[in-house]
Amino acid sequence: MPTPAPPTKMPAATAESAAVAGELHPPRAGVASLDNAIGHQNMQQLIQLRWFAVVGQVATILVVHYGFEIRLPLDHMLQVLACLALFNMVSLLRSRSHRRVTNGELFVALLVDVATLTAQLYLSGGATNPFVFLFLLQVTLGAVLLKAWSTWTMVVITSICFAGLALFSRPLALPLDHDRGLWSPYIQGMLVCFALNAALLVIFITRISRNLRARDARLADLRQRASEEEHIVRMGLLASGAAHELGTPLATLAVILGDWRRLPHFSSDPELLTEVAEMELQIQRCKSIVSGILLSAGEARGESSEETTVSTFLDDLVEEWRTTRPVEDFEYDNHFGRDLPMVSDSALKQMICNVLDNALEASPHWLRLEAAHDADALTITVTDAGPGFLPAILKEFGKPYQSSKGRAGGGLGLFLVVNVARTVGGRVAAANRPEGGAVVKITLPLAAIVLEEEETEVDDDADDEEALAAAGRTIGMEGNERNRS
Repeated sequence: MPTPAPPTKMPAATAESAAVAGELHPPRAGVASLDNAIGHQNMQQLIQLRWFAVVGQVATILVVHYGFEIRLPLDHMLQVLACLALFNMVSLLRSRSHRRVTNGELFVALLVDVATLTAQLYLSGGATNPFVFLFLLQVTLGAVLLKAWSTWTMVVITSICFAGLALFSRPLALPLDHDRGLWSPYIQGMLVCFALNAALLVIFITRISRNLRARDARLADLRQRASEEEHIVRMGLLASGAAHELGTPLATLAVILGDWRRLPHFSSDPELLTEVAEMELQIQRCKSIVSGILLSAGEARGESSEETTVSTFLDDLVEEWRTTRPVEDFEYDNHFGRDLPMVSDSALKQMICNVLDNALEASPHWLRLEAAHDADALTITVTDAGPGFLPAILKEFGKPYQSSKGRAGGGLGLFLVVNVARTVGGRVAAANRPEGGAVVKITLPLAAIVLEEEETEVDDDADDEEALAAAGRTIGMEGNERNRS
């Protein structure tokens, strides 16, 4: 007897159920692409299981006709199955397109399954066929897969089909031998129908639950990302505003110190002159830090971008960091190998310095940085001999305000590191060493940080500066474009 058209995996509920009042909504593009992927998975699942239904119906018809010697109109029933197989092939062609699978398409697919089941039941006993209860399976699929109006329409249609079978179909010539129990053909048919309904529902609900958990996890990740990016925007605005405010007093102090240097009282006293020179050096360093903050915020990025190479960028960064920090024993191993052109980017530079600063604070006596070329990525590994990360910090690694230093507002350094790496498609991992200390590994795809050769081969100097500025902006913007897509 006919078996049901199989289920798909995901209900029609989409982003409306994922966001509640007061919560951050994940990016719409991410939700739309997720729903589109699930719709195509549903279509593929439906196609695969419908083939199973065709094979099952053929086997059931042949067993009943030849095994139980209950005469069935084989020609007509096989023609119905041929139509179902033809519809499935059309669905297969449709699934290869990238168009979104709508509620209407799922509704039509289930209506075709209901029509096929009704036709098969009409040809094999109508309402007296024990497989008539497969209509309940169709209604269950509609309740899970379709919108409310579509589900209630399925209820009405299947009820009409059941009533029509009771009124117009011809009953099967089965003996009334229910007292024989499992030896009765009718009882056997009901048992097969029950087992088939139960098995398909278990398989269907299990897959639905698994898909819902995966979808909820993905939506939670998108929501967390949106929250973190909003947090970074707020921090960037605050840092940019502070940098602008600090620019004027720093410039004033630089002018005053320059005037002091020329005063006789200072120029005649070597000790005071040395102190003035040291103050000027520190003021210059503060101005450089302020400029770096503005560059990281995307302001005037192209003005100071310059072409370099990966190894040179790392060497200069390490040299500058080593000379400005009180590190006792610092090991640096650059195994990048074949050098590649890139634009010196302040955000990447600050990201690596943040990791080194955290490691130095935990392990002031020894520190190691190793750079390597791993497939199509640059890997930077920072190792220290400190106390290592607490288990709670490792579990929430990269989340804001996760710090063991006990300071208000702490824990933002690694949060920024993780997010800067993510904007260029990279990742950051942390672990504790068995012998003590911690390891932080940064992996950055070369495609996001390396200049293509044709971009650097510019004939005129002005065009060359413009290309470098554009490449510098691209490093900071590429991750945001990837997130929006």
